[in-house]
Amino acid sequence: MNRIGVLTSGEDAPGMNAAIRAVVRSGLYHDIEMVGVKYGFQGLLNESAEKLDAASVGSILQRGGTVLQSYITEEISKEAGQKKAIENLKKLKIDALIVIGGRDALHVTQSLASRGFPCIGIPATIDNDIPGIEETIGFDTALNTVIDYIDRIRDTASSHEKTSIVEVAGKDTGNLALYSGLAGGAESIVIPEKKEDVESIVEQIKRGSGNRYSIIVVAEGSVSGIDLNAKLKEEAGIESRVTVLGHTQRGGAPTARDRVLASRLGAYAIDLLMNNETGKLVGIKNNQPVNFDFDEIFSQEPRIDERMYYLSGRLSS
Repeated sequence: MNRIGVLTSGEDAPGMNAAIRAVVRSGLYHDIEMVGVKYGFQGLLNESAEKLDAASVGSILQRGGTVLQSYITEEISKEAGQKKAIENLKKLKIDALIVIGGRDALHVTQSLASRGFPCIGIPATIDNDIPGIEETIGFDTALNTVIDYIDRIRDTASSHEKTSIVEVAGKDTGNLALYSGLAGGAESIVIPEKKEDVESIVEQIKRGSGNRYSIIVVAEGSVSGIDLNAKLKEEAGIESRVTVLGHTQRGGAPTARDRVLASRLGAYAIDLLMNNETGKLVGIKNNQPVNFDFDEIFSQEPRIDERMYYLSGRLSS
């Protein structure tokens, strides 16, 4: 293996740059020529690539976002787009590809691998929604960002005795809402996996309407903060303030935990390729780097820790 490519795809996550750095410098350590593909899979379709050296990834460990930039394209999810991507990889004389991204990006990586091109996937998403993967790059940073906002919102909520709704990321999976709600002491947590609990949460808030204030953390895929606010006003007569954190959750310098995780996974991805192991997704289990077949991972559904969900309810009562 002489030439390895790396790209980032989908929504950015803090720690992506740390992963790029680890991939590039680990490859150079093994005397491999490293190539950065710009703008994700769209850049691959456009043959937008550049050679990377140690200096190219200097001073990026602490930066949020991705220096390779990211782009979401529908073309790569289709057969013709994937065949074109593989043709371009061969044209660029890239022997293997490392993809850093979330579920959609990793599904594409799985497809490229199934078509015979050597690929390794590194999970990076603030949603922490890859089945079987304990923690994805970016989750810890986003979690700490959300907790910081919740702490600030609690200060002003207590001053004005107002209920506050904080809407966080989580289209299909409520891990970010669950962890941040538990760590931030939220009185209620609303997640996609427990949509049926919305009515009981509204009833709980109605029963506790004598409380001075409460914090409600809502995952965007369960119910919007705006809609929940309207429901509380209509059914409980409670005026709430809604804060939608949006893309602020994705920004900022990665935490030490995310930098270490990204560094370990990036280096491990190169180690696998050096051992001619491809078609794998990397992760950490029992504090050791491990790899999984894509089919093994994507035959499962993302899950939350039910015990944490019920613990949050017990501690808020």
